Amino acid sequence: MARIRNVFEIIELYGHDENFEPQCTMDFVPTTAPAGSKQKITILADRIQRGMPLWHPEDSTEATGVLVGAGAED
Repeated sequence: MARIRNVFEIIELYGHDENFEPQCTMDFVPTTAPAGSKQKITILADRIQRGMPLWHPEDSTEATGVLVGAGAED
């Protein structure tokens, strides 16, 4: 059986994610991207696709400079 690469593949196979264990590889590094920024969202999406945990314990939680609200664009 092929290795399950991410949570989406395990859900497709089993119908749930109870058996999924994210993998921490050398590529799983913290980010300084501001919370809520497009850059942070892109990094989180990449982590999910690669089967990594969503959050790194050392990720920045600062949201400085990120606009919040309807119609706001960064």
